[in-house]
Amino acid sequence: MSHNMEAVEATRMRFRPERITTLFVGESAPASGDFFYYGYNAMQRHMQSAMEDSLGSDGGDFFERFKAYGWYLDDLVLTPVDKLTRPERNAKCSEAQKSLATRIAEYQPLAIVSLLISIKTIVDAAAIAAGSSAPRFAVPFPGMGQQSRFQAAMLQIIPTLPRLPDRS
Repeated sequence: MSHNMEAVEATRMRFRPERITTLFVGESAPASGDFFYYGYNAMQRHMQSAMEDSLGSDGGDFFERFKAYGWYLDDLVLTPVDKLTRPERNAKCSEAQKSLATRIAEYQPLAIVSLLISIKTIVDAAAIAAGSSAPRFAVPFPGMGQQSRFQAAMLQIIPTLPRLPDRS
């Protein structure tokens, strides 16, 4: 694993809740280094906007609140795939199914949300392989003109997603 990916995983671990209620699964951290948990990126902004539109804003730190709910964002592939060709990307995603299944078995989430429609079948297969009976959802990735579709999909599912009671 490259130094960059070690930094990504170390950062991700800092935001891992003790009890994961809802697992969000992205495709991979981007090659640009614009990782969700670093903040100030499109995925974080769209997720925060959807969460606040649905559950209101408490004015506190978005990532702390996300974690307090028991929400966690992991990726299917733990190395960037966004600069690969479509066949290479598909192969990496398929190869990552077993690794994700292992993580799902460990996390025992109460719900799973694929943050990209195209990875849904792999995420579903990983969840089934992990013996997870958690309800599974998939939303469009909030990029390339899909932002409003992402928001609409998230507004529908957020109220139904399991979360730990707000302890503030």
